[in-house]
Amino acid sequence: MSDTADIRKTIGPKSVGRAPGPGRPREFDETKALETALNVFWQKGFEAASLDDLTKAMGLSRSSFYGTFGSKQALFQRALVQYSHKALDNLQDVADTAANDPVMAMVEALADPQGGSRGCMLINCVTELAPHDQDVATIGRRHLESIEEIIAKAIKPDNPDTARDQASAYASLAIGTLALRKAGVPAERIAKTLAQAKSILNPD
Repeated sequence: MSDTADIRKTIGPKSVGRAPGPGRPREFDETKALETALNVFWQKGFEAASLDDLTKAMGLSRSSFYGTFGSKQALFQRALVQYSHKALDNLQDVADTAANDPVMAMVEALADPQGGSRGCMLINCVTELAPHDQDVATIGRRHLESIEEIIAKAIKPDNPDTARDQASAYASLAIGTLALRKAGVPAERIAKTLAQAKSILNPD
């Protein structure tokens, strides 16, 4: 089992959603359905995304929706967990394949996860819901801890625990850069900010 697989087992509450029930379309693909729901939540936000929005996008009747996911909240949590797993796998791929400076490669990937201005789904959702939803806060916190662990292993592969503070600083840099990009700050200015931050965090 890969390091990332070990890390991502800890993401999310122990019980998220409910077991699939009867009444779903015969060709139902739960992974694809969760990705579709995630996009609805991403575009509209949790509160604004209606049950009609979700069932229409996912191609499910209301009875199938409730039989499979139980509630809008449970669907949302499962979609977040799936997103987290995929994002962590992608981040590990960046670390493994970066030709030079895997840490900054990860920071840049985290700061622009979809090549656009929508931002990171988990960061967006944690900002919106974590103050009022402990499960979402837990998913977000574990996701960020896992990001720090992957970065720490890239900084000091033989003893990543000693690099956690530095990894936390890089993760914070990525989140701050993400906010700048989402706000429309020009790419040239962001590149200069990253270069300056790197010189402070890693003066060698």
